[in-house]
Amino acid sequence: MIKFLRHSEIDKIKWDTCIKNAFNGNLYAWSWYLDIVHPDWNALVENDYERVFPLTGKRKYGLSYLFQPFFAQQLGVFSRTILNQKIVLEFLDAIPKNYRFAEIRLNTHNKLEKSTLGVSLHKNHELDLINDYEKIYKNYSTNTKRNLKKVAQHNLQLAKNVRPEDVIQLFRENRGRTISHWNDLEYNRLKHLAYTGIYRGQAFIYGVYSKPNELCAGAIFMRSHGKLVFLFSGANQEAKENHALSFLIDEVIRSHSQKQLVFDFEGSDQDGLARYYRGFGSKKTYYPGVKINRLPFLGRLALRLVKRK
Repeated sequence: MIKFLRHSEIDKIKWDTCIKNAFNGNLYAWSWYLDIVHPDWNALVENDYERVFPLTGKRKYGLSYLFQPFFAQQLGVFSRTILNQKIVLEFLDAIPKNYRFAEIRLNTHNKLEKSTLGVSLHKNHELDLINDYEKIYKNYSTNTKRNLKKVAQHNLQLAKNVRPEDVIQLFRENRGRTISHWNDLEYNRLKHLAYTGIYRGQAFIYGVYSKPNELCAGAIFMRSHGKLVFLFSGANQEAKENHALSFLIDEVIRSHSQKQLVFDFEGSDQDGLARYYRGFGSKKTYYPGVKINRLPFLGRLALRLVKRK
């Protein structure tokens, strides 16, 4: 039986045991991770935590709705046992009716036909690191190999244990200037995630310096369930010219090759980024997005106002 639990009712020890043992467990589903990206999340739980489904919602202007929190690419149903479309649909049907609208993303193993009402498919890219570096490198695109050869001209220095706030600030001063819907709350949550991951031994941060004390690119990585997740990166204009981020990714791939790990690029639906990730020999995977709309016409107008805030 699937039951709805409010945040205070969730047994997080049992929750994390389920996520640990789930065949499709991932980084984003750990209770500590959810507590940071969306405090007071609720959940659907089947029987004694055999299967679980985090519910990340808000209430504004009298409207309760579900959405995908930042820094949590894939959630949905996590299961210790067999999982199929019928079970996933049962969980979706069990979402309390007071959530009048939902725009959420499930995980790769939550198989849903694209023809199912309200379902869309999103792209991810992954690279198996089990092979030695030379074999992995052979599958890089011609353009990626060419850019990596150019790196030698720039005397770049790779650094480990870079501070999360330095990478975040680099992003904010560059790409972040074009993202108006991110504010201090989101960036502070990301910093909290990074430091908690470091404390738990699941995160590490690399940076690239073009000159002493001049960080031009940096990235935050997290390990979980056999995956190395490329969670976040920052780069300035100089990094675009000297290919510092490609240099950084290549070094991470090199240092983690011949391990039972999958490099998870975390995207992307954007053609340019997808092409960039494929340049490292990654393979395309898909995960479903689900949209549920139980709103009358006036409710839809209210939702537009909510989503602008």
